[in-house]
Amino acid sequence: MENQLVWNNRYNVGVDVIDKEHKKLFRILNKLFAFGQQETKRPWVCQETVKYFKDHALRHFQDEEEYMVSVGYTGLKTHMRIHKNFRETTLPALEKELELAGYSEEAVNHFLGVCAGWLIGHTLIEDQAIVSGEEVKQWENLLPEEEQAVMGQAIVSQLHSMFQLEPRMISNCYGGEKFGDGIYYRLIYSTREKKRWEFFLIFEERLIINTIGSVLETQSKAISVLLMNAARYTARQFVGHMKGFFPALEEAEVKEEQLLTYDQFEKVFEKHSPQYSLLFDTGEGYFAYCMTTIDMLPDKENGSSIMTQNAMAKVEKYLSQNKAEKTAAEKKKRILVVDDSNFMLKMLQKLLGEDYEVQTATSGLSAFRSIALNRPDLVLLDYEMPVCKGSQVLEMIRSEPEFADIPVIFLTGRVDRESVKKVLEFKPDGYLSKALTPDLIKEEIDRFFEGKTK
Repeated sequence: MENQLVWNNRYNVGVDVIDKEHKKLFRILNKLFAFGQQETKRPWVCQETVKYFKDHALRHFQDEEEYMVSVGYTGLKTHMRIHKNFRETTLPALEKELELAGYSEEAVNHFLGVCAGWLIGHTLIEDQAIVSGEEVKQWENLLPEEEQAVMGQAIVSQLHSMFQLEPRMISNCYGGEKFGDGIYYRLIYSTREKKRWEFFLIFEERLIINTIGSVLETQSKAISVLLMNAARYTARQFVGHMKGFFPALEEAEVKEEQLLTYDQFEKVFEKHSPQYSLLFDTGEGYFAYCMTTIDMLPDKENGSSIMTQNAMAKVEKYLSQNKAEKTAAEKKKRILVVDDSNFMLKMLQKLLGEDYEVQTATSGLSAFRSIALNRPDLVLLDYEMPVCKGSQVLEMIRSEPEFADIPVIFLTGRVDRESVKKVLEFKPDGYLSKALTPDLIKEEIDRFFEGKTK
């Protein structure tokens, strides 16, 4: 049978009760896929199997949380939040999709793929952290789950009111990954307490064209200065509505309005952990909403400030720059670099950025999200990452039919015969020693793509 989930010993956490339940969840998903191929039985059998999977997963979450309490795991609160997001956001959205699609084979496959990807990623990263003692801290500054849910509902309601969209929140921990051709809008408020509140609205370009563009009855397939200015003021109204949820902003004033390139947005996003970081699929394009509060003064080079007297010129320059970057990017191969070392990420970004479009990720989960949102032509993957090792990330990529053919080259600090042998056992498309000079690394990457074009 095709597309079956195969249990691998790497998924073992080392806690018998947890490992047994993970294996059982795999078996249930495999049954669901098998039933999904039987057209006559599919709707009612899948309905029952989905219910069984959901009930079993929820019981497993409870058992796992009780185990974490018993061992005094410090990452319990974060782990519970991840469970809750899957239970109350991801699963209900998938169930609704199955119902609307009449439990079609395509919908069942999608359900299987998302659940499998989540289960594998969660097992390899968060669950492994239970026994390793390394708490996953990526989202430690996120506000409580209840506040996330309220904000998500408010954004869904606002998008519906403004544009008659039916958006769905697909993540409450958006990691700043690039999706499609984006517009990155930043609005900064200052308070009397000298706090700076920053709101980021990230629009996929086609979302602006399909919503605000349709209101203006523009026939253009690209964003014009007129359309961008309309989008800016729509964004300001949107943030104005959202800031009503924060009493501290009642008398706050807009300090700065900026349009950012993706590189600028990425640098800002890296500096500050957001309190909210939500990603939505609106049906017309992706939309992300992020908010953070900080004390330090804004970094002037991080964006193009817009004021009344220079707005038209600034917007025109921004769109021209975006168009030039997009045209250049279309001609470049896309490389995703996955490494927990900021030094390596920045070095490779600088080294490869002139000839390639370089994206970065610091963990297996952020790599997986980046691959899903903006498919790369090559993944450079750190073999020796902590928590979720490079071999595990490679396995996650290979387990998804949609991503299985993406070339992956390991980056490794060990080049002795035994270490290289272990690396090659996982059948990557190659490996590169971190000890190589930058010039030699660049030559190897160039040679790889030259070989692909022959």
